[in-house]
Amino acid sequence: MASASQHKERDDGSSNGRTPKRHGIRWAPLNIGIERRLQTLIVLCHTLTIAIFLTVFFFVCAMPLFWPLLVPYLVYISLFSAAATSGSLKSRWPSLRALPIWKIYAAYFPARLHRTEPLPPTRKYIFGYHPHGIISHGAFAAFVTEALGFSKLFPGITNTLLTLDSNFRIPFYREYALALGLASVSRESCENLLTKGGLDGEGMGRAITIVIGGARESLDAQPGSLRLVLKSRKGFVRLAVRTGADLVPAIGFGENELYEQVNSEEHPWIHKFQMLVKKTMGFTIPLFHARGVFNYDVGMMPYRRPLNIVVGRPIQVVQQQDNSKVEESYIDELHHKYVQELKRLWEEWKDVYATGRTSEIDITA
Repeated sequence: MASASQHKERDDGSSNGRTPKRHGIRWAPLNIGIERRLQTLIVLCHTLTIAIFLTVFFFVCAMPLFWPLLVPYLVYISLFSAAATSGSLKSRWPSLRALPIWKIYAAYFPARLHRTEPLPPTRKYIFGYHPHGIISHGAFAAFVTEALGFSKLFPGITNTLLTLDSNFRIPFYREYALALGLASVSRESCENLLTKGGLDGEGMGRAITIVIGGARESLDAQPGSLRLVLKSRKGFVRLAVRTGADLVPAIGFGENELYEQVNSEEHPWIHKFQMLVKKTMGFTIPLFHARGVFNYDVGMMPYRRPLNIVVGRPIQVVQQQDNSKVEESYIDELHHKYVQELKRLWEEWKDVYATGRTSEIDITA
């Protein structure tokens, strides 16, 4: 494992995770190599994936020839499709997850996945990813693609990253998401993934990854800090007890450094509006910026800053399928152990991968 101090300074002049204050816009030189240009292109396409698929969809809608196919398709994905919640992996394309372009994508930051302890494939797991960041680039690189070697680090474990159910109502994009192996974060989906299939037909050897802090946490994604929405989040612990899945925390060091965001404490009225949108729509609208395609100061592209995803030790869970018999004290005990392991990870690796931090880990409601 290479320390963050060993990485060369990125081309945005921010190797310590903070953007230096400068006047004017710094434009990218014309003589940048084709490799870095390709990295930028792939990250740009990933960032705009939903917009790209929606553009294609509306283009197809403009052709009456396709209407007899589009109408039943839209009805199906809106009312009848259960592919995102069934727990089946039939829609997954391993070849898509293993494409060489994902290694190019990971090299942009660069991103790396670190295992602190082997996980036996004779158990099932719930990976908790922290922090959410703005777009969760680290979770995508580590748990959706094979760019960082997940299957080699954790052989025999089939992992599924979970996202909002509404993403599987977006025409055309849903097919892409299902092919990558994404699934809904709904309770039904989680339980199906962890209780069906696998080595024993009951989920053994399967894992799911949940970004625990969710959309609310993205509003706290400030460079140099690690503020986690976790104190009151115990649903994933209850899920672990129902399904018998062990809890495994993971920290994406550098996730919060990829973008600059308006500080909610300095603009409380903006924060109130964002929380209103979160309550009514189920997602947030962070006011963020980073770099552009051809400049280092203005745009929606993430900065080239190191991403190091460190996976912690598993917390073994005793399965209790009957919710009425699960004691609240056991849930609190597991949640406490999870938080302690998360803090241990931070303390062990902060001086390696968070050298530019301005604060310590802060676990909030």
